[in-house]
Amino acid sequence: MKSFAKLITPYVVWMFAMIIVPMLMIVLYAFTVQGNSVLTLQFTLSNFARFFSDPIFPAVLLRSLKMALFTTVFCIMIGYPIAYIMARFKPSSQGLCVLLVTLPMLINMLVRTYAWKGILSNFGFSSEINVYIGMVYNFIPYMILQIYTALSKIDPSLIIAAHDLGADDRETFMRVTLPLSLSGVVSGITLVFLPAVSSFFIPKFLGGGQYVLIGNLIEDYFVSTGDWNFGAAISMIMALIILGSMYITRKLDKQIGEEED
Repeated sequence: MKSFAKLITPYVVWMFAMIIVPMLMIVLYAFTVQGNSVLTLQFTLSNFARFFSDPIFPAVLLRSLKMALFTTVFCIMIGYPIAYIMARFKPSSQGLCVLLVTLPMLINMLVRTYAWKGILSNFGFSSEINVYIGMVYNFIPYMILQIYTALSKIDPSLIIAAHDLGADDRETFMRVTLPLSLSGVVSGITLVFLPAVSSFFIPKFLGGGQYVLIGNLIEDYFVSTGDWNFGAAISMIMALIILGSMYITRKLDKQIGEEED
């Protein structure tokens, strides 16, 4: 037991220094006003009141949620057929397909996004369309891999049994394949929606500064404006939304797992 405690001590220290302390600092800044000293802290809700009293900030939040939602839907619509086709290949070919899907992920997302900036500049799309393309391109591998993993775990005998009972391909897919792969869809939603709703450099590069999302607001108030208190308040609002989304997807995943059992 003592040896185990020694092994995990560096990880506990790292987690405390890199995760817990920054989160506590964000909470502290969010509930204080700019210019407070450590000895004369005055806690206030004015930063949150400022966010909800100005119609611009909730509008940006709703735009971010809409962007993340549509990005997730597009990733499902494109990613599910690709994952389904991959799962039907021979095992040797499946490994190659997985490699092709994961290969772009070996390149830094910032580099990939910057490359798309040059490509999309030749087409004259609107800023919103450019951001959607960048979002879907960067996050769709996570959706494909999660759905593919769920599909590849389905016992082929269940598909054969469904056909033996008189079900055609459509009925087999709707009653067997799709329900058993929903856990992968839910996992994919988690891995796409959460980073998409808080993304800031994709809209910054591909939107040309004309399509601002909540992540860009947080960056601006921390880096450009220097109003850390208001930036921390926006971060806390965003964190609560992310935690709520994680809770919902976890409940859905648990419910799907119970139905499969």
